[in-house]
Amino acid sequence: MTILGFLIPLALVGGLAGLFFFRVLRSGRFEDLDGAANRILIDDPAGGEP
Repeated sequence: MTILGFLIPLALVGGLAGLFFFRVLRSGRFEDLDGAANRILIDDPAGGEP
């Protein structure tokens, strides 16, 4: 019976982590992973901000 005191909070935390993960996936934060990686390699124009 004491194992339930450990498993129930663990299940709640796991469920909340899963919901948070799917919410972040649907928000579109991971749509263009290659764009940011390639953008850092492109030189800025000479007249831009310092």
